[in-house]
Amino acid sequence: QVQLVESGGGLVQAGGSLRLSCAASARTFNTYNMNWFRQAPGKEREFVARIRRSGGSTYYADSAKGRFTISRDNAKNTVYLQMNSLKPEDTAVYYCAAGAGLVVMDYWGKGTLVTVST
Repeated sequence: QVQLVESGGGLVQAGGSLRLSCAASARTFNTYNMNWFRQAPGKEREFVARIRRSGGSTYYADSAKGRFTISRDNAKNTVYLQMNSLKPEDTAVYYCAAGAGLVVMDYWGKGTLVTVST
């Protein structure tokens, strides 16, 4: 069982930055691909970014490319999402998720709310 706890959300003005963190409980953290998803009010949850086990490969949704950076510290069992140039449409609950594979997520955090004001 892996427990994931997100932090770092909050209220920020458009154009600002936030860094989200996701701390994992498992010593096997480095065996999981780590992902960030988000769900805006009234919308379905959508993929944001992924980083492979070793941290050597990353993948982003088009909406995140050039503005968001995913990284991980396997020694700290933590994955990060640096978000720059935030837009009001980035307002959502952000979730981290761990997957042994690339498609199915095995574990989810409870999310952290990001609100971007105009």
